[in-house]
Amino acid sequence: MIEWGISSGSHDAALSIVKGNELIFASQSERFSGIKNDKELCDALIEYGLNFGHPDNLYFYENILLKKSRYLFSKQYNLLLKNNKKNVLKKLKWHGINNNIKSTDHHISHAAGGYYTSQFDEAAVLVIDAIGEWDTTSIWCGDKNSLTKKWSTVYPNSLGLWYSAMTQRIGLKPNEEEYILMGMACLGDPNKYYDDIKKTFFHNCKNLFKLKRNLHKGCLDWHPNENLYYNYDVAAATQKIFEEEIIKLVYYTKKISNSNYLILSGGCALNCVANTKIANLGLFRDIWIMPNPGDAGSSLGCILANKNKHINWKGALLGYDMGGQYPLYRVFKELINNKIVGVVAGRAEFGPRALGNRSILADPRGDNIKDLVNSIKRREEFRPFSPAILEEHVHDYFEMPTTVNSSPYMQYVAKCKYPDKFPAIVHYDNSSRVQTVNKQEFPDFYKLLKLWYEETGCPMLLNTSLNVKGYPLVNDFHDAYVFSKYNQNIKIVY
Repeated sequence: MIEWGISSGSHDAALSIVKGNELIFASQSERFSGIKNDKELCDALIEYGLNFGHPDNLYFYENILLKKSRYLFSKQYNLLLKNNKKNVLKKLKWHGINNNIKSTDHHISHAAGGYYTSQFDEAAVLVIDAIGEWDTTSIWCGDKNSLTKKWSTVYPNSLGLWYSAMTQRIGLKPNEEEYILMGMACLGDPNKYYDDIKKTFFHNCKNLFKLKRNLHKGCLDWHPNENLYYNYDVAAATQKIFEEEIIKLVYYTKKISNSNYLILSGGCALNCVANTKIANLGLFRDIWIMPNPGDAGSSLGCILANKNKHINWKGALLGYDMGGQYPLYRVFKELINNKIVGVVAGRAEFGPRALGNRSILADPRGDNIKDLVNSIKRREEFRPFSPAILEEHVHDYFEMPTTVNSSPYMQYVAKCKYPDKFPAIVHYDNSSRVQTVNKQEFPDFYKLLKLWYEETGCPMLLNTSLNVKGYPLVNDFHDAYVFSKYNQNIKIVY
């Protein structure tokens, strides 16, 4: 049986395909349309999905009727006629797919995507995002292939909406560039605006957060006459408060679940600095975060919420397949000769982060490498890059968070023990968003890192996504050709 799960209509549309107990394909729409953060299910993605077979069952990641009740409450009357599910059905029909589509509540999709891809039979699940239909934060208990909601808070009380509003206030794109705010935070003074932000937006609660106002439309009226564009101090205070409030939620999750295992899901689970603070609490023996915990990952979650069964999770390389063999020796040769290379090989990664198959790779030891890569990607000079390191060497070079022995999807930050030796992969606070590479999930990338280590004595490479700011990752041969045409100072190997 072939089952399709779809997220579409809000932001970051995606398609996941499950056959039996195997996840055989998953990709965001943006990779096929070329439109960053594409909210619609594009035709090219549907056509590619049909290569895996016609779907027997279709699932949608949210409940449209429940969402419309929230539109009524918030007086968003212009959105009442909007029906993302209906639009998806029309598009699928154009491609000869006439199946009915079953709705799944938004936070159940998030929770199921996390729990049923984990290795845990029993676990607590904490879901934090901007907004689903009504829920904005929820806590679940997973036990023997079942999920039970234990607690939730509803719109407009949303930590995710507040973080997005602060993202917009400093001149970034909400629902897209929150990770830039996170990266800016370590450059600022977290105390300068801390009291102001807490007093303006939060009730004085000792326990869980409670916001004073609805931030769905942002907070551009906060300090309206002050230029806060790319303000590091606002970013630092925002990140500090965000971490404090999430830690309260984690303690509460532990209290009501009494579980030894934690799963984080929802878009806020992409905040790797906060994830590290959670791991360092030492409350749980292990933590699982799927590589795509936001709305795109809910395309898989809505399938699993209906199957109520753990899937055979093999890894994040689930997207477009370039075919052929990984160009191992050509990539290695380019790295040795020029210290930098772009690689487009194998299956694309499912999630916002390149993990070796759609990557720019570079020598992390060069003083000018960081500036060179930022210029290629046409992004801000302060932005950091990640190290991809052989898993068996990670503890020799990084102070990993408590209970975290591996980080295959770049979900945590760690202090580099030798920042002066690796200037290209450390941030201003000497931290790095680490990717650990093992030979089971990333056999080709592992071989490349092994070759590099044997030749140079360095077990890591700089690894960042092969794209320029404002555009999705390179997906296929055509994208690779276009990138090469407009970026002459880096060779793309595929």
